[in-house]
Amino acid sequence: MQEQNSEKIVSRPVRATKMTARVLKAVIGEYLKHQKNKQPKVYKGKQSVKHLVQNSKDKLVNIEITDQNIKVFNKTARKYGIDYSLKKDSSADPPMYLIFFKAKDADVMTAAFGDFMKKSMEKEKKPSVKARLKTLGQQVAVKAQERKREKSKAREAEL
Repeated sequence: MQEQNSEKIVSRPVRATKMTARVLKAVIGEYLKHQKNKQPKVYKGKQSVKHLVQNSKDKLVNIEITDQNIKVFNKTARKYGIDYSLKKDSSADPPMYLIFFKAKDADVMTAAFGDFMKKSMEKEKKPSVKARLKTLGQQVAVKAQERKREKSKAREAEL
């Protein structure tokens, strides 16, 4: 049975005739210098609260949003390039969601919410396709009944 190695192994090719302590020290020093210059990964858009706190020195602000509005908000936030985090608050009867974002993004967030509210209002004004089909189906049924009445009246007149 082969044991699994859980340690990370870093390989660095070194050209030397003899591996001395001085060569090893130089290689390790070069590796540490490379690691220090390495840029940390920057997260954008939807992310965890942990990453949002790490990437921001500003304080975080939160707002509440309902379950139905999350998808529309995600599209709007991507459009405006907002870094945010979603957390579900299960303590409320209909679960609410908290959106955390950076305080410096507050102006962008107000513009995004203006756009978001505009879209949600337009969506509410538009009748749903199911409702329109239902009303059209009722209208067709009424027309069909009128045709039956007219046909029966025409037949009675012929007799």
